[in-house]
Amino acid sequence: MTVLVRPKALDNLKVREFQMLIDGRWTNGAEGGVIERKSPGHGVVVSRYQAGTRVDAERAIAAARNAFDNGPWSHMTGAERSNIILKAADLIAVRSDELAYLDCIESGKPISQAKAELGGAVDIWRYAAALGRDLHGESYNTLGEGTLGVVLREAIGVVSIITPWNFPFLIVSQKLPFALAAGCTAVVKPSELTSGSTLLLGEILMETGVPAGVVNIIVGTGAEVGAPMTTHPDVDMISFTGSTLVGKLTMANAAQTLKKVSLELGGKNPQIVFPDAELDDFIDAAVFGAYFNAGECCNAGSRLIVHRDIADEVVQRVAALSAKVKVGDPLDPQTKVGAIITPEHLAKIDTYVRNAASAGANLSHGGSALDLGMGQFMSPTILSAVQPEMAVAREEVFGPVLSVLTFETLEDAVRIANSIDYGLSAGVWSRDFDTCLKIGRRVRAGTVWMNTFMDGASELPFGGYKQSGLGRELGRHAVEDYTETKTLNMHIGRRKVVWSGN
Repeated sequence: MTVLVRPKALDNLKVREFQMLIDGRWTNGAEGGVIERKSPGHGVVVSRYQAGTRVDAERAIAAARNAFDNGPWSHMTGAERSNIILKAADLIAVRSDELAYLDCIESGKPISQAKAELGGAVDIWRYAAALGRDLHGESYNTLGEGTLGVVLREAIGVVSIITPWNFPFLIVSQKLPFALAAGCTAVVKPSELTSGSTLLLGEILMETGVPAGVVNIIVGTGAEVGAPMTTHPDVDMISFTGSTLVGKLTMANAAQTLKKVSLELGGKNPQIVFPDAELDDFIDAAVFGAYFNAGECCNAGSRLIVHRDIADEVVQRVAALSAKVKVGDPLDPQTKVGAIITPEHLAKIDTYVRNAASAGANLSHGGSALDLGMGQFMSPTILSAVQPEMAVAREEVFGPVLSVLTFETLEDAVRIANSIDYGLSAGVWSRDFDTCLKIGRRVRAGTVWMNTFMDGASELPFGGYKQSGLGRELGRHAVEDYTETKTLNMHIGRRKVVWSGN
């Protein structure tokens, strides 16, 4: 039986009003529209944003373009930019409770999880600041006595940053500080469902002394705001996190002007479990991987690929632990699984579960929406006897739904893991490290965890194979992603005349 934490009414709630940040000023949208955001866990309006349009997007792009071409930011030393980014990290830490609260009530994620994400975001900002001081090129003095080659790393220019609703502050933190460290300027569009913490970040950056126009933050739909951000000729690069479908559209838009594109997209991530695995550790990781952030996570471990000899035991134990997971009020510190982002998304998750059951999968736990009196919630769900060709085994459900498949040989496990369009991450569980390394080398995924799942660090690159995206975020080369390479080929002394023959 799922443990429920019923939401409490948000008594005396003051709805927070936000404007957009364009060229260093807080401003209303050009057409005066407003977006209201209801808390998915409480069913009441918690935020109001100015609804941006193409006019606002073009204003923001123009401000970023002018700030890059004519402002001081791209000409500062790495140390100067680094110091400002470090100050931003400190202020994020000071206001972390406020930021976590906004992410919690707007996205439905548990408050304890939101606070942990803010701690991770602070570390990323500090790591980006350090990389900004280490950005360097190359030199070649081996080209002959009369030639010296120097390779520079220069900021690419104006970057459009488009972020999703599932990790509002964490994902903007995987992009923006690295772009700033490289010397770029940016236009940021958070999801219109969860814009609050990103707009609060704008307040923080203004306080640090980031020059006007360097960071612009606008709110609106993809059609109104996202489209011009991906097609405008004054934008040099797009960094997008979201669905694979929208990622493909973004890439097509960018192709019109051949912009550089970084895409972090969907995932359908397997955990492959062998009979010799440490099952106590694995069972906890399986439940965490499936239900973290209510499964609304591109890295979710939504596919268990379990050796046939232990499949029944694994399903039984995962179901038993799933029954202890607390679902409900995102503001309760004990909650593990919060609210689903919208009623429409809850209905989509429910459809996947019903269709899988109709196709022959066994419903081993959960499987239904939960009526807690307000908001929208989904029971942690386990589907066993899932076949690789089923939609629930191949498509990104983006909810707390775990599909269990079985295998007999290592080759079977690899084949099943690689049989889908995604390749973001994977896990393997075995006491035999040869087995772990074989899986790690053969599974086509950007990250493979061995005897753990969904661990991370600012130093480790993140991104996917196949339709899980292009490029990598985080890691030692993250700042370089926001640069262009320029070669200076210098001739020393008089050039030898060879063309005219004189």
